[in-house]
Parts: sequence; C-alpha cells; structure tokens
Amino acid sequence: MTDQPIPRAAWLQLAAAIVLFGLTWPAMKIGLMAGSPIWLAASRAGMSALTAFALMAALGRLAWPHRSDWPVVLSVGGLQLSCFFALANLGIQSVPAGRSGVLAYTAILWMVPLSLLVGERVGWRALAGGALGIVGIVVLSDPWRFDWRNHRIVMGHAWLLLAGFTWALAMLHTRRHRWRGTPLDALPWQMTVATALLLPLAAIAEPHGHLDLDRWEFWAAVIYNGALAGPAGTWAAVSVARALPPITGALGMLGVPLVGIASSVVLVNEPITVPLAIGTALVIAGIAIVILDRTRRT
Repeated sequence: MTDQPIPRAAWLQLAAAIVLFGLTWPAMKIGLMAGSPIWLAASRAGMSALTAFALMAALGRLAWPHRSDWPVVLSVGGLQLSCFFALANLGIQSVPAGRSGVLAYTAILWMVPLSLLVGERVGWRALAGGALGIVGIVVLSDPWRFDWRNHRIVMGHAWLLLAGFTWALAMLHTRRHRWRGTPLDALPWQMTVATALLLPLAAIAEPHGHLDLDRWEFWAAVIYNGALAGPAGTWAAVSVARALPPITGALGMLGVPLVGIASSVVLVNEPITVPLAIGTALVIAGIAIVILDRTRRT
C-alpha cells in the first residue's frame, strides 16, 4: 500500500461497475418478456463474446490465452457465466428482480463453506458473517407469506441461490489460480465458452423456447446485458481492482444489489417491502463481514 492519492478515474470506474451490474437485473426481467430463459442467456453470452472480442482488439490485447490459463477460462466460462446466466434467468422468472439480485449476489457467503471444504482457514468473523447472511436470506424470502405450494416460486429462489453457488465455485478457482495473462484478456474466450455451452443447453432444455426478435424488450436486454454491462462492466471492475485497495473495491461492489433494487423500482415497478429492506441489509452486512475477515488474512 502506498500513500499516493487514488485517481478520480478509479472512483468513476467503481461507480460505473456498480451501476452497470446493478441494472442487469431489471434488464433481465424485461428481456424475459420476449424470450425464454436459457435462449435469452445464450443470446446474452453470444453478444458479450462478440463485444469482448471487439473491445480487446481495439485495445490491441486480443491474443490466445496461455495454456496454463485455460483451466480458469473453462471454469469461469462454464460456471460463472453459462451456469450463472441460465440459473439467474430461470430464477428471475418468478422472483422480483431486486430480490433476485440480492439472492444471486450471495456468492461471497458460499465462499465460507467452500473454503472450509478445501482446507482453508476461516475465521470466526467469517462464520458469523455467513450466519448473518443466511438469516438475511430467510428474511428476504418473506417466510411469513412464502407459498411453499407454489413450485415456480420455490424453484425460483433455489435457482438464484444455486447461481450464487456456481459463481462462488468459479471465484474459488480464480482466487487459487496463478495467472499468466490477465482476467480481462481471458474475457472474450470465457464468453465464447459460455456461448458454446448455452446454445446446446437451450436446444435440449427448451426445445420449444423462443426469442422474439421483433420486440424491443429482447434487443434492450441483449444489447444492454450483452454488449454493455458484461464487457464494459467487467473492464471497469478489473480496472477498479488494480487502482483501489482490495477491501475498498470489494466493499464498494456491495452497491450492486442496492442499485438492482432501486432500478427495479423505477424500471419494472417493483415495490420495496419491509422483508426486502431488512433481508438485504442483513445479507449485505454478512457479506461485508466475510470480506473484512478475508482481507485481514491476506
């Protein structure tokens, strides 16, 4: 750590990443008005791949990944991107967009048991943060009015938590990986892996699925999530990770689910309920505690 002042551009990039990623949740909800979940996920991944290739070519950094980086290219492409895109779309069908963003953002909480499973030391603060996050998830699901007989709602919550789990698996691998290139250099190839996996999955799982190419909702969601939020948001996030102290960037990104909730109120008219507010606060507090504990140990 140095005493050099943090450039203003770094704060602007952090704000851009928070807004770009937060707006993806109402954008996904809008997109589902014009497409089935996995087909929409595949189109998002394909658009992201094309945009990422164009971005890296414009930066003069487009290159074939180093052989030792391919395992993480495959794990991120297969778990953090393809699985997350598909599961998030499946979940958000029946769960409000704001709540969906919080549930899927529980990847950091999943890191606590995963770290224990791989033999890493986990402090009592991280365990407490994980427990607080679980309480937040329970409150967030509004158990007093939760309809356990509604299969779509039950599975919607399960899909979103599973999305967070697959993201955590990729995070665990990425954290333990020694890069020869950079995460940004790998982005177009990871998006290509996701596209290659999602297209056959969509054909198998949704043989009667659809993409309504004549509706603005489809193009708004795919262009925003695929061409803007994915590549540009990732570029901003990677830049933030380099320019800001790790704890500042990690805690700052907790603004993503908050932007998701606020933008869902504006764009898809979702109300802010008491369970949503309290549950979100508990989940974010739990994640923050886990981040602080991990930072102490690195």
